[in-house]
Amino acid sequence: MDDRLGLKKYIRTVNNFPIDGIIFRDITSLIETPEAFVKTCDELTRLTKNFGADAIASIESRGFIFAGTIARDLSLPFVLARKPGKLPNKTYKKSFDLEYGSTSIEIQQNTNLTEDQKVVIVDDLVATGGTAIACAELLTENFNILESNILILTIIDLPELGGSSLIKEKGFKIETIVDY
Repeated sequence: MDDRLGLKKYIRTVNNFPIDGIIFRDITSLIETPEAFVKTCDELTRLTKNFGADAIASIESRGFIFAGTIARDLSLPFVLARKPGKLPNKTYKKSFDLEYGSTSIEIQQNTNLTEDQKVVIVDDLVATGGTAIACAELLTENFNILESNILILTIIDLPELGGSSLIKEKGFKIETIVDY
C-alpha cells in the first residue's frame, strides 16, 4: 500500500459510515495537522504543475479544501463541481452512482474553459470512480476538453473498489498520494 509521504497516520478509519458496511477514510485529522496538510497540498500542487494544468476543477466539498490551495499556489482558475441546486447560473448536470447510492453534480454553463486546456480535477478520495468520472465527463461532453487533457488528482485511492482502474479505462489520467 502506497504512502510515500507518510500520511496514513493522519487519516482515521471509521467503520460503518455513512452506512453499514462502508469503511470511511476520514481526512479531518490530516487537515487538522498543519504539517500533514501542508505536505499534502504541496504534493498536489507539484503534481498539478508537472501536468501543466490550465485550470483546476474540484468536487464538493472536501476536494475544495485542497483545490483552493493549488489554484492559489499556481494562479489558476478554480471551477466548482457541486451538488444540484447549489450554483446560481444555468448548469450542465451529470448523474452517477456511488458505492452507497446515486447522485449528480453540476458545473455552471458560463464557466470559461476551452477545448485546448488541461484541467486537473481534485477530490479527496477515489472509491468506485463515479464522482471523478462524472466530473471528467461533464468537462469532455460540455466544454470539449480532451480525455488526455484531464488529470484526476486525489489524496486517497481505494484500489480494491476499482475506481482508479475504471478512470484509466475511460481514458483519463489519475494520480493519488495514499492507497489503502
